[in-house]
Amino acid sequence: MEVILLKDVKGTGKKGEVKTVSDGYANNFLLKKGLAKEATSGAKKEHEMKQKAQEREEEELRQAALKDKETIENNPLEIKSKAAEDGRLFGSVTTKQIAQELEKQLGIKVDKRKINQTIPMRTVGSQKMDIKLHKDVTAELTVRVLETN
Repeated sequence: MEVILLKDVKGTGKKGEVKTVSDGYANNFLLKKGLAKEATSGAKKEHEMKQKAQEREEEELRQAALKDKETIENNPLEIKSKAAEDGRLFGSVTTKQIAQELEKQLGIKVDKRKINQTIPMRTVGSQKMDIKLHKDVTAELTVRVLETN
């Protein structure tokens, strides 16, 4: 019997796959527990349409991320902070501050956990860091820290 898996089933397959399994396994386990549905021609068409819509949506998100990447890489971010005379900051610039400034200055909303800040920014100057915008798209952001008067 052919079934469309509604959830990942260990040893059988992943969610969304069409699998051929024995009738007993399908009726007594997969269908009964709601892990799969019978793969009729109508169900297959519906599943195919859902997959196409999901792929289209995924591609739209990827294109939006590519557009944001271009904006981020072409516009350095400037953050003003209080600093001592030797250029050391009182505190440091955090990923939360960077995410807030990105939204304020460039209009791009990014989760602070997606910003990869390898070295803490504790001095006036600039630093490059990576931002994961999408599973396939990573942008390189330049952050400039300026001293306020």
